[in-house]
Order: sequence, then C-alpha cells, then structure tokens
Amino acid sequence: MPQNVLLAEDDRAIRHALERALALEGYEVTAVADGVAALAQAHRTPPDVLVLDVMMPGIDGLQVCRVLRAEGNRTPILMLTALVETADRIAGLDAGADDYVVKPFDVEEVFARLRALLRRTGGGDGAPDDVVDVVEVKARELPVPAGQVAAAGVRMDTHARRVWRGGREVELTRTEFELLELLVRNAGIVLDHSTIYDRIWGYDFGPGSKNLAVYVGYLRRKLDEPGASGLIHTVRGVGYVLRED
Repeated sequence: MPQNVLLAEDDRAIRHALERALALEGYEVTAVADGVAALAQAHRTPPDVLVLDVMMPGIDGLQVCRVLRAEGNRTPILMLTALVETADRIAGLDAGADDYVVKPFDVEEVFARLRALLRRTGGGDGAPDDVVDVVEVKARELPVPAGQVAAAGVRMDTHARRVWRGGREVELTRTEFELLELLVRNAGIVLDHSTIYDRIWGYDFGPGSKNLAVYVGYLRRKLDEPGASGLIHTVRGVGYVLRED
C-alpha cells in the first residue's frame, strides 16, 4: 500500500516538481501551499509523513510542527529550509521536526531521508541493535520489565515511548528517543558516528553533518542533572558512549 506524504510548500514550482517526483517514487502525495492548509489536511487525513517548508505565509512550517507536537501527533516531519545557519536548523529540530533538508536540495536526498523516517516509524520489536568497538560493558543492576530498557539511571518504556532519569520524566522528540534508546541498549559501548547515523537516520551524512551533534546536545540538556556528571560522553574522533562516571 503506498505511503501518504503531506507536502506543504508555498513555492509553486518547487511544490509541483517535488509532488511529481514523489508520485513517481510511488508515494501518494497531498500537496498544499501554506501552513493553515497543512494543519487542516493533517487533521482530516493523517499522513504517514509530512514534508514542511519552513518559510510559508501565515502559519509557517515551524508553527505547524509545534501545533502537531503539542497535540501529541508523532507523525515524522521532514523540514525543507533555505536557512543555512546552524541556529535556524536547530530551531526546526527544537520545534519537533525529525530531520531537515537544505535548499537547493537533491531530490534523491529527500527520498533517502523520507525512507529513513518511514523505516523508523514502521515499528520493531525492540531487539538490540548491532554494536561496535567494545570498551566496557556495564552489567544491568536490576531486571527491567518487558518493553523497557534501563542503564545509568535512565529507564525507557519502548512501548509507551516514555523516559525517566531517576524519578524525573523527560519529554523527548521521536529522534531524541530513538537515539537515546540506541545508547541505552549499548551502555558502556562506544558507537561510532557512522553506526549511529545508519541506525537512526538510515543514511550516513558524512563528516560535515551536524545533525548528530545537535541531537546529542539536546539529550544532554534534557537528561543531565545540575551538579552531576553527564551521561553521554564524546569519544573524540570516534563517536559517543552512555555511561556513568
């Protein structure tokens, strides 16, 4: 069954070109020209994935994203942006977007990122991911219920998609949750950049990408306790590891 893409783009030429390309790729596409129409369509016929332009008249893509997330809508969102500054991209991620593509873009990159987002929402039984470069394996101190994983004071309910640090519940976006789950399942093990990109995004964006560093920064900000040592550690030139010092 074809997957449905809701595309919101105010530039008519880009909208029509991307709509045609997505249709040829096998997607069912609903294309609208502004954020108001995007919200109305998302409420009327929930799509499998949204592609939102950031800069649109009236309600822009960031506002659409914030509204949907505030409603509890977890549909994956890919942002299209002509803004190249890191702060602008972070604003999109902070609004709840799962990924972004910078204009002008290669349509094959859009396809790759959509495939990665849709794979991640296709479900899974929570089986452990492959790991690399073992440096330390920390034994689980207590058994955890089915559907939950825990390490280094972090507990995750993978069915309800809820997270706690100690006794405090932490609100995470979809991508933040999946990145943290990968790190928790492999606590004490260094995961290299390529492995993380492949597992979370399904695509290695190369050494110039800041996506991973941005998301690690968000997780640190949400998880770390004042006065306590951090949980996610950078292994320079390699990747990241979750462990308690």
